[in-house]
Amino acid sequence: MRRFESVEADLYSDPMTAGNATAMLQDQPIFSALLTPHRSLSPTGFMLVMLALVSCSFTAGLAFWMMGAWPIVGFFGLDIFLVQLAFRLNYRAARASEEVALYRDRLTVRRTAPNGRSSEFSLNPYWARLEVDRHPEIGVTRLRLASHGKRFTIAGFLGPHERESFADAFSAALAEARSAPAP
Repeated sequence: MRRFESVEADLYSDPMTAGNATAMLQDQPIFSALLTPHRSLSPTGFMLVMLALVSCSFTAGLAFWMMGAWPIVGFFGLDIFLVQLAFRLNYRAARASEEVALYRDRLTVRRTAPNGRSSEFSLNPYWARLEVDRHPEIGVTRLRLASHGKRFTIAGFLGPHERESFADAFSAALAEARSAPAP
């Protein structure tokens, strides 16, 4: 906020910078959010889970080896590999994100897939509306941006309560963008 105050103060002191300051103010987002999937297990937690799994598998494998059932040991190695693969795929999926930015003259959504590819679409905030699907027991199940017959699902990997919070904040920002005078 201090940055805006200093820019507004400069507006009146130098007429050459008035246009630049106005452009800077218009280029500031009204609303900006970076949405990422939640992962509750940290890398340290992953290491501890894998260490516990390896130690249990080694102990059980050693017991089977000593009983003469040595082929079972390979299956214990296989389960460690499969669990690690599942975790790695889960962490890879966590690299996905959505960046939602609302300006006075445009609304942009940039999606980044887990493989790094990104796509972007832009809408006019005056015509865009947020559609919210609710379930009485669960809460918000889906959020969509709609404009001119097109619909884009957003915030798909957030939980119901996070979607509710996002929908409230984004709806207020859309109302603010619509009520502001056009640049």
